Amino acid sequence: MTDMRAEAKFVEEMIDKHHDWFENSLPMIASENLISPLAREMLVSDFHDRYAEGLPGERYYHGNIYVDEVELKALELTKKLFKCEHADVRPTSGTVANIGILKALGKHGDPITHCALSDGAHISTAKFGAVGVRGLVSHTYPFDTHEMNIDVDAARKTILEVRPKIALFGRSVFLFPAPIKELEDVLQEVGCYTWYDGAHVLGLIAGGKFQDPLREGIQVMTGSTHKTFPGPQHGIVVANPQNEKMTRKLNSGIFPGVTSNHHLHAMAALGISLAEHIEFGAAYSDQIIRNAQALGQALQERGIKVLCEHKGFTASHALAVDVEEYGGGALISQLMEDANMIANMNMLPRDTKPKSPSGIRLGSQELTRIGMKEGQMSEVAELIKRVVVDKEATEKVKQDVIQLKKDFNKIHYCFHEGHSAYKRYRLVS
Repeated sequence: MTDMRAEAKFVEEMIDKHHDWFENSLPMIASENLISPLAREMLVSDFHDRYAEGLPGERYYHGNIYVDEVELKALELTKKLFKCEHADVRPTSGTVANIGILKALGKHGDPITHCALSDGAHISTAKFGAVGVRGLVSHTYPFDTHEMNIDVDAARKTILEVRPKIALFGRSVFLFPAPIKELEDVLQEVGCYTWYDGAHVLGLIAGGKFQDPLREGIQVMTGSTHKTFPGPQHGIVVANPQNEKMTRKLNSGIFPGVTSNHHLHAMAALGISLAEHIEFGAAYSDQIIRNAQALGQALQERGIKVLCEHKGFTASHALAVDVEEYGGGALISQLMEDANMIANMNMLPRDTKPKSPSGIRLGSQELTRIGMKEGQMSEVAELIKRVVVDKEATEKVKQDVIQLKKDFNKIHYCFHEGHSAYKRYRLVS
C-alpha cells in the first residue's frame, strides 16, 4: 500500500511556506482581509464537523441546540450593526448570497440593471456568472468614467426604458458611493426590487463611513464577510423587506435555494466578527479610508496615475491605478508579487480584455488591519514606484518590503489585539 503520509506532509509544508511568504509581504488585494484570533478559533471548533438545515428552532437535524443559540446571536448582532429588520447569516459566500437573492426576487427572462464588468462590476452580474445562471436579462447603467460612477441622468433613462424587475448597485472596483438617492424617484416609479451588493464596502458601511444603503431606500443588501468587513470566508444578507411575502422569498432563496448546511464554523466566526465590528468598526473603517487616500496621493506624487485625483482618489478602501504606460496590469502585478507586494491586475473602463488590462487594483484594508497608518502608505508607495517606474530589481525591493513588514505582523481592531496575524493553529503535534 502506498504511504500517503508524505503527500499529507507536502500539503502542510505548502501551507507553512504560504504563511512565511505572507508574513513577509504587503497584501493589497482589495477582496481579502485577516480574521481575528478569536474568530479563527471558531473555525477549528466542533461546529466544523456538524450539520444544520433550515432556521433556528426549525431544523431538519437534531444536535443543534447550541448551533441555534450561536446563530440567533449572530442574527441579533447583524440586525444591531446594520439597523435592519431582516438578516440571514447562512450564505456560504457573497456569490452564494447573490444567487439566493436572484432566486428569491427574479425569474428567467426578467430584466435586471447593473454596472458593466468593465466599469467595475462583480462577475456575479455577467452572463457566465450568477445573473446568467438564473437566466435574467442584463442591462447596464451608462457610466461616467471621469467620475468613476454611474451616470445619473443617463441611468435614469435606462431604468425608465428597461423597467427592471431588479435594480442592482455595487461593484468590485467600488471607489465612491452609488447614486441611490439621486435615482430614488425613478426606482419608485418603476416599482422594482432594489438590491445592493456591498461585498467590498460592507465593513465601511457597518462602520458608518460610507453610504448607508438601507437608509437610502435599498430593500436588500448582500455581501461577503472577508473584505473591508474582517470576518471569515462567508456571506450575509440584510434587508428591510416590503412585506412578509418578501421575507419568505428571501429565506427560501437561501435555503433550500442555494445552501444546505451553512458552514457552522464560519457562521460562528462571523458572530465573533460582528461583535468585534460593533466595538471597533468605526475606528477601523475611518483608518482604512485615510490610508487608501494617502496611498493614492503618494503614488500620484511619484508619477503613477491613480484614477479620480480630483475626488481624492477614493472614498473607500480601493484604488484604481493606471499602469498602461509601464507595461499594463498583468506585468505590473506580477512584478509586484515578485517583490512580495500582492495586488491584482484589473480592468479600467476603457479595457475590453480581462486578461490584459491597463490597471491594477489596490486595497488598504489588510495593511490597516496590521496597524499601518498614513505614514506607512508613503513607504509602500515608494516601494511600488521602485518596481513600476524605476524598474529596480524585484529581489532588492523584496528585501526592503520584508524589512518594513517586520514591525507590522499583529492584528488590530479586535478583542485579541496584537496577536500574530500568521500564527500556526495546530490541533495535533
